[in-house]
Amino acid sequence: MRVLLDTNILISYLLHPDSDSPVVQIVEAAVLGHFTLLLPEALLAELAARIATKPYLAQRIKPEQLAQLADILRDVAVTVPRIAQAIPAVTRDPKDDYLLAYALVGQADCLVTGDDDLLALGNRAGIAILSPRAFWETFSG
Repeated sequence: MRVLLDTNILISYLLHPDSDSPVVQIVEAAVLGHFTLLLPEALLAELAARIATKPYLAQRIKPEQLAQLADILRDVAVTVPRIAQAIPAVTRDPKDDYLLAYALVGQADCLVTGDDDLLALGNRAGIAILSPRAFWETFSG
């Protein structure tokens, strides 16, 4: 199974890495190789930018934590090639379109997100768009 995790999943993990939430279980399963994690560099760039520009996150997530997670993800994930052409608008929030584009390029089976605009799509071009809980229940069940 090929899976792309939205930045909000990684932020949740960084905020609460010791919880037993579906988010933590998903990230840990990815690191252990239980499914193929897809990783576009654009996603890591968005993650770093979001943490740097949001005071709430910047106060709680240390740069070392982000760097360590990024290094681990790069080690275990399949890198999705950069998309050079314009990305078509398909979601209610144009800032989310790049995730679907990378999911398509990476031939993802699933996009895991907490974003309501993406979750509203349900399924797009054969890619299941699931909440962390729904993904974990399906994957671990």
